[in-house]
Amino acid sequence: MIVEDKEIILLKVSGQDKPGVTAGLTSILANYDAIVLDIGQADIHDTLSLGILFEIKSGSSSGPVLKDLLFKAYELGIKVKFIPITIADYEIWVKTQHKQRYIINILGETLTAVQLSAVTRIMSDQNLNIDAIKRLTGRVSIIEKEEFPRSCVQLSVAGHIEDKNSMTASFMEISRTLNVDISFQEDNMYRRNRRLVCFDMDSTLIQTEVIDELADLAGVGEQVRAITESAMNGEIDFSESFKQRMALLEGLSEDVLKTVAENLPITQGAHRLMKALKYYGYKTAILSGGFTYFGHYLQKELGIDYVHANELEIIDGKLTGKYLGEIVDGEKKAEYLKAIAEKEGIHINQTIAVGDGANDLPMLNLAGLGIAFHAKPTVKESASTSISSLGLDGVLYLLGYHDRHIDMMEELP
Repeated sequence: MIVEDKEIILLKVSGQDKPGVTAGLTSILANYDAIVLDIGQADIHDTLSLGILFEIKSGSSSGPVLKDLLFKAYELGIKVKFIPITIADYEIWVKTQHKQRYIINILGETLTAVQLSAVTRIMSDQNLNIDAIKRLTGRVSIIEKEEFPRSCVQLSVAGHIEDKNSMTASFMEISRTLNVDISFQEDNMYRRNRRLVCFDMDSTLIQTEVIDELADLAGVGEQVRAITESAMNGEIDFSESFKQRMALLEGLSEDVLKTVAENLPITQGAHRLMKALKYYGYKTAILSGGFTYFGHYLQKELGIDYVHANELEIIDGKLTGKYLGEIVDGEKKAEYLKAIAEKEGIHINQTIAVGDGANDLPMLNLAGLGIAFHAKPTVKESASTSISSLGLDGVLYLLGYHDRHIDMMEELP
């Protein structure tokens, strides 16, 4: 194939962003039958950064096209720079497109230069190259205070990770010391097409452990709370802890269940998240070691599709301290996640699981994306991704949604 009569030129454009810049420049290229090999644009505070890599016949065409581009730039009040690219360098660049690609999200109430520097330094040490950065949260006033401040940037990176365990450990240390969340995902077809999101209930969808509240009303709060904490930290078997706690609730009146349900403290961002997931066609599920009574209440409140939890045994209006059916422990949660995915015709890599306790780890590890939400330290260490600085709606940023996508949905009835 003859390529000697071709020239490749990178056109770099900067200046104040305004309508017609891209149209004006590409119209010049069109006059000379240029082929656009690559194009990219970013806008920060109305300042434009545009790059167009184009191919044109060498000789009589190349000189005039550069001159015309310069004249058009002058008319538009922008600056342009031309960088010639050799065929050999272009071919090398083409081959790099086959490198493994990843998406890294950095989330926090605010993002500081210290946080960004620490995260990107780790990436540099692993020879990962950033080829795109996108802000997913809207612009924030520095005068008016946000009720729930949130910031998220998404980095598209490419390269071969030299030591994934070391990189993950470094990210976790940065997250702990600098109060920032770091999500790391492979940029594959499944990341772009998640379809099912499964949630733990207690301390995830709601900011309490219901069994602890019931225990307080039964006068055995301290005993049950100690067992709950030990179970969530993975110190004792969940099923055994569940039986111990249930036995302590014997004799509690059924009437208190309704009162507790009506006063459940729903986690910040849960309504925003669920409305968005429903609008964008996701299936949702509660997979809980708690109780179906409260799961069904949240199902109506939040529009959840599936609920799987433990069934309280109630006789003569009182809790017997026993349960009906199988205990929904960690392994059972993972089984339900898989079963719902199969029923809906969803590949397991298209699923997301969100939870906080040790009994959530089986489903977090099974799902295509497992998110430890405000989780216990042992859970954060074992999960692939965690959110500790934002509310539940932070999950939307890990799916790649921008605030404008969410705000548009919130304006609908």
